[in-house]
Amino acid sequence: MITPAFAQGAGATGGTDILVQVVPFILIFVIMYFLILRPQQRRAKEHQDMVKNVRRGDTVVTTGGIVGRVAKVTEAPEIEVEIAPNVQVKVVRTMIAEVRAKGEPVKAA
Repeated sequence: MITPAFAQGAGATGGTDILVQVVPFILIFVIMYFLILRPQQRRAKEHQDMVKNVRRGDTVVTTGGIVGRVAKVTEAPEIEVEIAPNVQVKVVRTMIAEVRAKGEPVKAA
């Protein structure tokens, strides 16, 4: 006598069942990589390059919406931004959302 559980599994091969079940997950991951992860990594790299290349005189917009002109750039993680005449604030470089206008080139010392 053959048990019902043995009879149900007798016709299918185990190797192809696993492959058929795993392929959709791999396909979904590949699609997510190209539609979500890769563009996000590219934008992060572009933002990092933009923040690294901020110069004195550039007009910047912070993530808080403050628009100002860069007054002083140092190697520290902060820069000084002039938001009004004689009003300067320190802003963390990573909080710069956009560089609108380029300023003067760096002076060679």
